[in-house]
Amino acid sequence: MELIIDLQLFSEEKTEKPTPKKIRESREKGQVLQSKEVVSAFMMLGAFAGIGLFSSYIGENIHQLTKYIYEDYLTLEHLFTQRNIYQLMVTSVYYLFLTVIPIAGICFLIGLVSSYMQVGFLFTTKTLSVKFSRINPLEGFKRLFSMKSLVELGKSLIKIIFVGYVVINYGKGQLESIFKTTGMDVLSIISTLKTLALGIGYRAGLILVFIALLDYFYQRYDYYKNLKMSKQEIKEEYKQTEGNPQIKSKIKEKQRQISMRRMMQDVPKADVIITNPTHFAIAIQYDPKSLDAPRVLAKGQDLMAQQIKKIGGEHQVPIVENKPLARTLFATVEIGYAIPPDLYQAVAEVLAYVYRINNKN
Repeated sequence: MELIIDLQLFSEEKTEKPTPKKIRESREKGQVLQSKEVVSAFMMLGAFAGIGLFSSYIGENIHQLTKYIYEDYLTLEHLFTQRNIYQLMVTSVYYLFLTVIPIAGICFLIGLVSSYMQVGFLFTTKTLSVKFSRINPLEGFKRLFSMKSLVELGKSLIKIIFVGYVVINYGKGQLESIFKTTGMDVLSIISTLKTLALGIGYRAGLILVFIALLDYFYQRYDYYKNLKMSKQEIKEEYKQTEGNPQIKSKIKEKQRQISMRRMMQDVPKADVIITNPTHFAIAIQYDPKSLDAPRVLAKGQDLMAQQIKKIGGEHQVPIVENKPLARTLFATVEIGYAIPPDLYQAVAEVLAYVYRINNKN
């Protein structure tokens, strides 16, 4: 006899896909699939789109601030008094706030939506718990030269190279427009700078979106790789969720024994036992005062059928042989249930036969 043992069951190598329970527990700990590059790339595009949409509003605020500084503040007799400097700071912050608020609002909404699309709604405090490994110099040194750190360094270098190339290449073509701003008024300068900023922003933003998509697929790969499980872990998880198969089997066996014992205790209450005669035995009870129809008290096959007939014989329960009826009752009626209407006549004939015998006796 050849004994085959799957050695993978004893291996701790994590080769299996994570189960839904493993992913759910990881999510509860704050470990989710998310690419920060996706959020930052779309926020950058949103910021420059906001500049394009609110360019007139932004330009007006900058114009008003410039006008205040040159026409109001610099014409004061004493510029550097505490009161005048304070007024300059308050006015400058006010106009800068009005200028930035629509762009900040757009970036906030885009960041919120892009994060929600990746993670969904999640609130957990487990990420706030203190982990001493984070302040361990040795662990910090390991993280510094880990694969994740190398990937982050690579992404940063790629962004610097490609975005820098776009900015320099686009800027070279706009040098003439930049030099012309020296003879322009404030509104014209703002318009030229807006065009320059949007040109650089959209080009750089598209490159960052492409890098972000690549990063998302890498983060997805890395996320599921870190969650992989060994065969033993899957087996242990199954035991925890579904219960130990051996214990469940013992419980079912115990329940079956109790049900069988209860069924055998009901056999003496039967009015008749219908048999095959050797393969099936069905104990039928009918009380017109309490039952609308005859019901099956017990049923069994082979050895169980013999046991039912034995107990019935000991308690003088009539045993009637009817092969078709016995097979039909065994196959269609569960223990404790009434017989179906299409079998009323057949069972009634058996009960009538039993009643006649009892009356003669």
